[in-house]
Amino acid sequence: MNDDERRRKRRRLRRQAAVLIFLMVAFGLAWFFESQATTTVVFTRFADLEQGEGDNRGLSAAGRARAEELARVLGDIDVVAGVDAIFATQYRQTQETAEPLARRLHLPVQVVDVTDVQGLLDRILKDYKGKIVLVVTHSGPLPELIRELHGSKKVPAMGEAEHDNLYIVSIPWYGKVKTLRLKFGAPYLPPGAPSAAPAPAPAAQ
Repeated sequence: MNDDERRRKRRRLRRQAAVLIFLMVAFGLAWFFESQATTTVVFTRFADLEQGEGDNRGLSAAGRARAEELARVLGDIDVVAGVDAIFATQYRQTQETAEPLARRLHLPVQVVDVTDVQGLLDRILKDYKGKIVLVVTHSGPLPELIRELHGSKKVPAMGEAEHDNLYIVSIPWYGKVKTLRLKFGAPYLPPGAPSAAPAPAPAAQ
């Protein structure tokens, strides 16, 4: 092999090495940004309860309708897909609220202890980083869950029959956590609040 051939071979090897390094950097950056993607956690309280006493009641007819509406709203929340994981507490009402969405998306309802706030959040942030997660819980722990994710500290107390709130906590890999509140299903009317008045009939011509 003469000197010209050796120089051409070295140049070819340098080009191949440069391409390899570029690809490694590109794949590394893609992996980094994917792993650091925004995690979105959607919180809601269980839907309307059937009449009776006890902590483990199921849903009323209105509650079942609200659970179906929750499935409709969140079924394609990511434009082309729904949530990636569903959590509910050990109580019947939260699991029944989550079931229509779970059926629609063919996902299991993962049951968690309502009192283990930190355990639930650690699990979400470790196993579902960059994903969309629904948590169906109770009015007591819901504000605490949001605060622990560095979301809003001003979640208002809920009325006993208030079941129409959706809280969306967006956790970016860098920057400020955002908390949004949306309403879904039949609106909550506080005790004593006037119901919506019917629209006036058109005047006779």
